[in-house]
Amino acid sequence: MSKSAATGVTPDYWDEACKHLARRDRVMKRLIPRFGEARLQSRGDAFTTLARSIVGQQISVKAAQSVWDRFVALLGAPSTRVAPAMVEDQAASALREAGLSLRKAEYLLDLAHHFSSGAVHVQQWRQMDDEAIIEELVAIRGIGRWTAEMFLIFHLMRPNVLPLDDLGLLKGISLSYFSGEPVSRAEAREVGDAWAPYRSVATWYIWRSLDPLPVDY
Repeated sequence: MSKSAATGVTPDYWDEACKHLARRDRVMKRLIPRFGEARLQSRGDAFTTLARSIVGQQISVKAAQSVWDRFVALLGAPSTRVAPAMVEDQAASALREAGLSLRKAEYLLDLAHHFSSGAVHVQQWRQMDDEAIIEELVAIRGIGRWTAEMFLIFHLMRPNVLPLDDLGLLKGISLSYFSGEPVSRAEAREVGDAWAPYRSVATWYIWRSLDPLPVDY
């Protein structure tokens, strides 16, 4: 994987994926050139990425950033890297002072315990397949399949993830492939099958078709 100037890590497979998708899919052939040199980028470490995803659940991006800033200030941590031990040292009641609900505080403590106890095999993730990693992550309270799939795409930068629970993906497929008609998961999966082995890349461009600003986690 290659470094992008002061921003993050970008996948080495991106250019090849774009060529493959443009050859295989008429929508991708039209979409990809619209976004120039924009690329998927990964930032931070695994624990921090997942902690941010929990903090941001069911609240606006602005509210999530405010709570996150208060959370890291409480821990005395940099905003880009929170260690599991920092969280485990806190009681749920103390975490609530950062604006977290009791449930989210408990989720963060459970996440920290999974990391510190070795229940998740962070060092082996690079060698594990997508479903095995998802299975580990959804065992953590507060992390469902969608969050695990976002982690695979945005943190591990796995090339072939198709997040069928993502409403933006379904909406984008509806608009780009079905003239705005509602799309079932089965229909979306069929479209996604043509994108393999670069379904994550195609998903990223479908998201861009709805919102030109890149999403980062």
